[in-house]
Amino acid sequence: MNGPELRALCRSFNAAVEDFPFGPEFSVFKVLGKMFALTDLDARPLTVNLKCDPDDAVRLRTEHPDWIIPGWHMNKRHWNTVTADGGLPDRMVRELVEDSYDLVVAGLPRPDRLRLDRP
Repeated sequence: MNGPELRALCRSFNAAVEDFPFGPEFSVFKVLGKMFALTDLDARPLTVNLKCDPDDAVRLRTEHPDWIIPGWHMNKRHWNTVTADGGLPDRMVRELVEDSYDLVVAGLPRPDRLRLDRP
């Protein structure tokens, strides 16, 4: 997966927006103001910080230690840094991004979740 593909994926989710609160080089993808992905789309290797269920985070780091590590500058219990430029199948990276989005949405207040369900 490359930077433009990752950007397109992150922006494809319902109500997802790209923001730059940490400077122009860091894309922060949010849903209703809550971050689900953080990346420098021009970095090589391409990495992305993604929210993750704590049990899954540990399992993924153990299974893929060269490509998934504790979240850089993030709460290590809930965030992983995923190398997204070839070590893992693109399908898996897409699933991890989607899981991150879903976790953030699940943590939103019920009225906000209901608002996302509307067309």
